[in-house]
Amino acid sequence: MNLQEIERAALYLPEQERATLAQRLLLSLDLPSEAEVEDDWLAEARRRAVELDEGIVQPVSAAEVRRKAMALLR
Repeated sequence: MNLQEIERAALYLPEQERATLAQRLLLSLDLPSEAEVEDDWLAEARRRAVELDEGIVQPVSAAEVRRKAMALLR
């Protein structure tokens, strides 16, 4: 199939399916590279470490996080 055939077929889809297809296509254009994701996570980890070191936030144990998550699911 070429682009024109795909476009023609897509335009005959029901509205909701066209919206889903459009969203998937747009999201496929905005995917960051693996290096960008790694850089973002490293920056986030550094930011959080500074907040902990400066006492801006208090650490929460894994058990406490689990307890709160389970309470939300009930």
